[in-house]
Amino acid sequence: MNPLKQFSVPFTGLKLGIHQFEYELDDTFFNAFEYSLIKSGNLKVDLELDKQETMLLLRFKVIGTVNLDCDKCLSEFPLPINLYERQIVKFAGDDLESDDDEIISLSRKETAIDISGPLYEMINVAVPYIKNCEQADKDCDQEMIERLEQLSIDKQAEENKQNSDPRWEALNKLKK
Repeated sequence: MNPLKQFSVPFTGLKLGIHQFEYELDDTFFNAFEYSLIKSGNLKVDLELDKQETMLLLRFKVIGTVNLDCDKCLSEFPLPINLYERQIVKFAGDDLESDDDEIISLSRKETAIDISGPLYEMINVAVPYIKNCEQADKDCDQEMIERLEQLSIDKQAEENKQNSDPRWEALNKLKK
């Protein structure tokens, strides 16, 4: 069974006006996307769909936490997510070309819209480029930091040893 099937919102039977939808996002949602940066999380999504004659206005409210790996100490930490986003969906004729990347174009023949892709993108954009434990008010794993520093010192010592190669001494004198 497709775990993203529940994110297909049928809009053809809906009356004009505002409609509410709720979703729970967990590990199965993130695992459905190949190469996902987020492997686990627990998020609640409130979707307000405003159906109009020529378009749909989608307002997303996403609240919860996602589990990320710290780029500094490699330990896992929960990052709180609190998003309010809007997406415009317009009904196009036969030409689905749109100049605006912010607007989703649907054919008049479509009966539902899949919100899993835009939802996944919103959450991933909310994740900071550099992820560390301090963003979740948590201290990094000091044992891992000390181990990484030790490996860094060992590598520097090895590089210095390699720099003392007698074949390079003549060139090193030119540097000075």
